[in-house]
Amino acid sequence: MTPVKKIVLASASPRRISLMKEWGFSCIVTPSHIRENTRFIRPSAIVKDLAVRKASAVALTIDSGIVLGADTIVVLNGAIIGKPKNHADAIRILKALSGSFHAVYTGIALIDAASGAQVVDYDVARVKMRRFDPAEITGLAGKHLDKAGAYAVQETEDRFVDSIKGDYYTVVGLPKKKLFECLNKMSALLKI
Repeated sequence: MTPVKKIVLASASPRRISLMKEWGFSCIVTPSHIRENTRFIRPSAIVKDLAVRKASAVALTIDSGIVLGADTIVVLNGAIIGKPKNHADAIRILKALSGSFHAVYTGIALIDAASGAQVVDYDVARVKMRRFDPAEITGLAGKHLDKAGAYAVQETEDRFVDSIKGDYYTVVGLPKKKLFECLNKMSALLKI
């Protein structure tokens, strides 16, 4: 277990907020509101870059505290799939993902606002999406317009996924094992 217990979460994601509470952290929620564009091409570099930019934007506004930024993308056959632009885009995305094997990358960045110390990493999970019929896609398409890949795994009534190889929480948007590793590295850096 990590000695860091209080986190400034640079995200408004209800799921990330609830996971942090579930895992025993006290969080101050301060969304970053950055533009989610990047110059990087590799999925791992993209999620790390965006996580750092989110955490940095919030760290600049406070004097002290550990800021956590996170970003998640879906990658299908080398193509990056972000959040859908609208309902029609969600239908397109879900049609493409139907029956697929794809990867979900989540980057995390921890920044100590006082010292500027950073710990950055990412995790990837492989997902087997179940096959949908067209009517089902239309019904599901509007449910997760705020999520990369237009789907969520945490909603039990939505059976989007057949299987996950890797950390389930990476697909949710906050890899638990990787987060704890990063928090322990930050604790060692700060000698706390």
